[in-house]
Amino acid sequence: MDNQNDILEGAKTAFINETYNPANDFKPKFLSNNFNHKVLNSIKDELQNCDEFFISSAFITLGGLTPLLQDFLELEQRGIKGKILTTDYLNFTDPKALKKLQSLDNIEVKLYAQEKNGFHTKGYVFRKGNIYKGIVGSSNLTLNALTVNKEWNVEFTSLHDGEVLNNLLSEFNNLWDEANNLEDVLPAYEKLYDSQKNFTKLKENYKKLSSEDLVPNSMQVGFMESLRSLIQSGESKALLVSATGTGKTYASAFAVQDFNPKKFLFVVHREQIAKQAINAYKNVFKNTKDFGLLTGNSKDYDSNFLFSTIQTLSKDDVYTKFKKDEFDYIVIDEVHKAGAYSYQKIMDYFEPEFCLGMTASPERPDGIDIYELFDHNLACEIRLKDALEEDLLCPFHYFGISDLEIDGETVDDSTEFNQLVSDDRVNYLLEKSAYYGYSGERIKALVFCSRKKEANELSKAFNKRGHPAIVLTGDDSQQTREDAIYRLTNDEAKNKLEYIFTVDIFNEGVDIPEINQVLLVRPTQSPIIFIQQLGRGLRKFKNKDYVVILDFIGNYKNNFMIPIALSGDRSYDKDNIRRYLMEGNKVIPGASSISFDEVSKKRIYNSINNTSFSRIALFKEKYNNLKFKLGRIPMLLDFYENGEMDPLLILNHTAMDCYYSFLKKADKDYDEYLSEEEISSLKFISKNLASGKRPHELLILKSLIYNGYFSVESIEQLLKTEYDIQNDVKSIESAIDVLNLDFSKKDKKDFPELSFMNEFQISNDFKKYLSHETYRKHILDVINYGLLKYKTEYNAQVEGENLTLYAKYSRRDVCRLLNWPNDDSSTLYGYRVKHNTCPIFVTYDKKEDISDSTKYLDEFVNRDVFSWMTRSRLKLDSKEVVAIKNYQKTNLKIHLFIKKSDDEGKDFYYMGQVEPFDFIQTTIKSKDGDLPIVNIKYNLHIPVKDELYDYFENKI
Repeated sequence: MDNQNDILEGAKTAFINETYNPANDFKPKFLSNNFNHKVLNSIKDELQNCDEFFISSAFITLGGLTPLLQDFLELEQRGIKGKILTTDYLNFTDPKALKKLQSLDNIEVKLYAQEKNGFHTKGYVFRKGNIYKGIVGSSNLTLNALTVNKEWNVEFTSLHDGEVLNNLLSEFNNLWDEANNLEDVLPAYEKLYDSQKNFTKLKENYKKLSSEDLVPNSMQVGFMESLRSLIQSGESKALLVSATGTGKTYASAFAVQDFNPKKFLFVVHREQIAKQAINAYKNVFKNTKDFGLLTGNSKDYDSNFLFSTIQTLSKDDVYTKFKKDEFDYIVIDEVHKAGAYSYQKIMDYFEPEFCLGMTASPERPDGIDIYELFDHNLACEIRLKDALEEDLLCPFHYFGISDLEIDGETVDDSTEFNQLVSDDRVNYLLEKSAYYGYSGERIKALVFCSRKKEANELSKAFNKRGHPAIVLTGDDSQQTREDAIYRLTNDEAKNKLEYIFTVDIFNEGVDIPEINQVLLVRPTQSPIIFIQQLGRGLRKFKNKDYVVILDFIGNYKNNFMIPIALSGDRSYDKDNIRRYLMEGNKVIPGASSISFDEVSKKRIYNSINNTSFSRIALFKEKYNNLKFKLGRIPMLLDFYENGEMDPLLILNHTAMDCYYSFLKKADKDYDEYLSEEEISSLKFISKNLASGKRPHELLILKSLIYNGYFSVESIEQLLKTEYDIQNDVKSIESAIDVLNLDFSKKDKKDFPELSFMNEFQISNDFKKYLSHETYRKHILDVINYGLLKYKTEYNAQVEGENLTLYAKYSRRDVCRLLNWPNDDSSTLYGYRVKHNTCPIFVTYDKKEDISDSTKYLDEFVNRDVFSWMTRSRLKLDSKEVVAIKNYQKTNLKIHLFIKKSDDEGKDFYYMGQVEPFDFIQTTIKSKDGDLPIVNIKYNLHIPVKDELYDYFENKI
């Protein structure tokens, strides 16, 4: 009956009044593709949780199927069966997609013949137990329809006897009975499909691009406008930071065309890249310029537009042939290398009217300030996420696949060479490459390996199995590389290649837009290198709808870098990294997708948990990157606004009292001074309030700083106008206690002389500190940082509490935010009924070595219900249990907090308020025998979201 009521309650919201919100997962929903959601994600969610499924789609393409391949594979492994019905209507459905589905033992596929009736259905039905979910509307099983097109669909929930569901399944079964078995008709259909495809290709070959067709993309337009403004203001240098594949070379060509120099120089680090750059510039300038090449093989000194390798140009007898002001405009490609002596020679010698540097990754571990070389003029910065949002790149489907276990051992950082090239591993790599496939007529893959010996042996093994492959390393000549790329990309080549194995080249610079599959068979060494290698397949190319990225993930210590690289999140906040691992596919823009198998997820979670980001060396690296970018000493707010490392890592480090302390350690140029008392004051705020989990204390401090006083009414008004927080006097009073050090005995002990106020007036000590400009700057920085963090991360209160759903809190945080008069976190443990609240703290995966009497069985029954054990030695008539049972009478608010394991640290995810509905007296084992304990089931006010539910439930 509960499911019936839930469905009815959901229908009230959907069809009667949208403001009636039962907060369950059964209400009908309108599904479309937009910035916050893709239809694809709804289908993936249901596939991952169903017991059976039925799909009817007029059109199915390989692009629409590929993001679901991991899901279908897991369904096959679980023995979950499904039926998929499609049609030969318009000969649109891709036979390759049908063959892929046909290869899965658990899926039946039929083809409905169009001569019978027009077939244009789009419906997806999933059964879980006795509950059915349906998605019906306009989305075919094609990539754009599931991700970016304007599509209208309705999702609904039904029990087995529901009329709409029965009509839908009845129609499906009727069509299914009329349709043809795939094996009977696929050969004939494939001939029709290929014939039509060849005709379409012939028509397209007649279309010629006119010069007007080559226009700047959105990134290039913005870049040109910014550059024009810099030049008009008298600047002579600028930097372009843009993700691989977004068209930096063309962007520079358009910018140079706008400037119209008489003589121009383009500097690269490889001859092959110089040739590719010439071709790009010729497409923009046509025949209006004289293009030349200056390399070890070509010496076109007199060309007006000269493209040179740095190796040749930096020779004394070469660059001195030119006058210092020979070139009006110079572009330096891959300028993150400009710290090298060869680049420095060239930049010091030439004096152009304007110099443009280009790179996808300006950050350098060697401490060279690339930004300073270009006067900190950042003309444009577009990272991977931005490029995907702007549709500048080819969509990619990333699959994190667990690497093979060899002789019972998982591949890791110390795996023996013989195991990496064993027959089993070679077969495994080829099996996965074939299953996940590629876009286009044949595979054109790059394989990144750890070492040359491994690449050579794998290449030999691939060739032995009939898959033409070759190895390219830095030892190979330019001609060898060009020949290999020709054989890989050119369909007319006699000795075509399928795979190029490489170790130390192709990370950057080389443009091979035809690449349709990238295999990463090495550990991730850095996010920058990961994105460079991923980027080899991201350039758009005709007839390439997407690129497949296969990342073979072993037990590598650096696995945490994978979600960092994919998300572009440079904060090094562990919760952000975990969140992206849970939700990456739902937040990645455009038609791209991200999938990890369960074993890979476990390995990455373990890597996150086992890695410490609280390292001074990391702090200094991130600090220098930001300092170079800004051209000044960055403050806390700068870290946050520029998406750099989360400054809380610095503030929470045991060796740091506050950010001032870090600056004194990290930057020899920082010569400002604070007294011990001032540092102590900053330490209190940095350690206790900078996290931004509540704005009240920070607003009181800000009022004291600017006005010298505050009132409860004035803080009330600020909370209302700035953060839409109303009627929260109790929290204001709690904040006053915190600032007066009345909340915590430990604070009184650690900061015995600290005083911010007397009554509602600023204290004399605080006023004296504020007269010191350095102190004033630091305290306002930490306050403004905390308020911004609150606004962006915590300003989504749930049910009138100072708590944000799925945000993470420590026990001390909870005592403070629930307005307890004292910090009782040291004795709070699993739960406490106090001050008319009951916070419950659960560690989902218990340690193996804890006593039997504390191995409570705390777990989700489903997304709506949580089963929880009290502490042992309690019975149904125990005081705590009675208090929880009588929650409605006393208006007791029960809050649930969960963390996956102790490896996550001290903070717990807030799951919202819960209500008990079932109390069972039971026992728990101990060394003293069976002890009484009470099992209580709780209804969550808000069902836990799928990603977090899976994270807790899956033993990963």
